[in-house]
Amino acid sequence: MKKTHDYDSTFQTIKNKHKRLLIAVINDCFHKHYPMNTEVELLPTRSQLIAQGGKTKAKIIDRESDAILRIENDYYLIEVQAYDDENMAIRIAEYTFLAARDTTQGDQSRVVLNIPHFTVIYIKPSKDTPKVTEITYAFPNGQKVVCQENNVLLSELTKEEIIEKKLYAYIPFYVARYEKELTSEKDYQKAIEDLAFFREKMIELRQREELSGSEFTDLGEFVNNIVTHITNGNAIEKEVTGIMGGQVYETATERIQREVREELEPIIAEKDRELSASKDALAEKDRELSESKDALAEKEAALAKSMQRIAELEKQLALQ
Repeated sequence: MKKTHDYDSTFQTIKNKHKRLLIAVINDCFHKHYPMNTEVELLPTRSQLIAQGGKTKAKIIDRESDAILRIENDYYLIEVQAYDDENMAIRIAEYTFLAARDTTQGDQSRVVLNIPHFTVIYIKPSKDTPKVTEITYAFPNGQKVVCQENNVLLSELTKEEIIEKKLYAYIPFYVARYEKELTSEKDYQKAIEDLAFFREKMIELRQREELSGSEFTDLGEFVNNIVTHITNGNAIEKEVTGIMGGQVYETATERIQREVREELEPIIAEKDRELSASKDALAEKDRELSESKDALAEKEAALAKSMQRIAELEKQLALQ
């Protein structure tokens, strides 16, 4: 079987290389309005739990969520899930507690756990996929705190909504809704059309500089990573991945910069040659000056000896 990047590794690459794209995801999920140039801090996602095992010794269990972000003073946990998981609510409870524990401050007598906002992004949801994840914290004194957040079911988002809401991080995963068609190699024309739509919109975004060059290039590559993950080398793979191939587009600013650079390069090269020649001439003058200084030093030394000899003769004459 051909090795390809799967959904999780694609998301991790987006998070680590293009975390800016997650701002729109957070805005959409949690009704925020952060500008796309807001500073995003990635926090550690790996933590540990200590599990008690009856007669066995306690053991340390590693837990790792997909993404924990801090924007301004708020914390966000994002979990990306390909399929339904009956333990997802428990996992989110663990992840949010560990995130709160690892970012909290307290002392011997008191601590405040700041539970992060959380969401689960389901790439291939089913009819049973929950639209919300709910965690209830029940305390011995009878108090209960219910924390509920909406999940993201990607198949419910249209391609137009993804572009309109700037949810560009979802573009690579959109094609997953056509897994059956791409695997069977039948009735996949709609997938081709939707990928062509995204390609066209990405070009427009690039030309307006709403996507950087690396974002534009990588998103296209991420789409093809997902496609090859699904098609696994079948007969239509080359046709489908070809949609995201082709020319790397430059913006008007980049074009002007390139044209100016091309115009100035020969002038700069000529100035560099002149400067090099001037440096060589200066080096020759420095050498000549050094030689003159050496000759002058020799003459001064000879003169000093002559003066010393004259002084000695004058002293001898005085004694006579």
